[in-house]
Amino acid sequence: MPEPNGKDHAHRPDGGGPPPGATAERYHRMDRFAGKTDEELLAFYRGGERASFSSLVERYRRELFHFLVRFLGDRAAAEDIFQETFLQVHQSADQFDPQRRFRPWLFTIAANKARDLMRSQARRPTNPLQATISPNDEEGGQFIDLMEANQPMPGEAMEREELQKVVQTTVEGMPEHLREILLLSYFHQFPYKEISDILGIPLGTVKSRLHAAVAYFADRWKNQNRGNNGA
Repeated sequence: MPEPNGKDHAHRPDGGGPPPGATAERYHRMDRFAGKTDEELLAFYRGGERASFSSLVERYRRELFHFLVRFLGDRAAAEDIFQETFLQVHQSADQFDPQRRFRPWLFTIAANKARDLMRSQARRPTNPLQATISPNDEEGGQFIDLMEANQPMPGEAMEREELQKVVQTTVEGMPEHLREILLLSYFHQFPYKEISDILGIPLGTVKSRLHAAVAYFADRWKNQNRGNNGA
């Protein structure tokens, strides 16, 4: 309800309403799911609560997007794979095992799609995002509608910092199999067992590969800093 000065109560800076750019309807929708687990949100979506899918997208928008930017080294490609990942979540929601955790499953999908993109050397969507959510429901809307967010994709703020740029350059220069395991372990804090599930490799391989990744990163980091200091 508008306040006496004509300004919308929803835009107050005291936390009493949605952030700038968010409609009151979307804010209350997200607030309704705020205390739910990822697995509960997906279960709601499977039961017909489409708004819960948007809450999942919002919940992982920053973390998953930054994982993909670091992994692919390309912001536009990361946006493509981010959307393709959630399209796959949408299409595979009914096959999700509720006994599993959603986050490793999500990152498994994202990592596989990122690897496929890098290997194909072509940015091609696996499915059109204009596909209808329910083919038999004319008013069901399109999948891309579910991707609507109350905030834009993360901006360039972190990447502008010099340290972040050096880290990004160092990570991008790593071999794919070392880069992905370093990102999952150190940047996203996945435990070894979940990394093993995400990458489909034995637990022992996770540990040895991570050790190699850390050594490789440290060596390149020293060389990078040495070059910067000598410039």
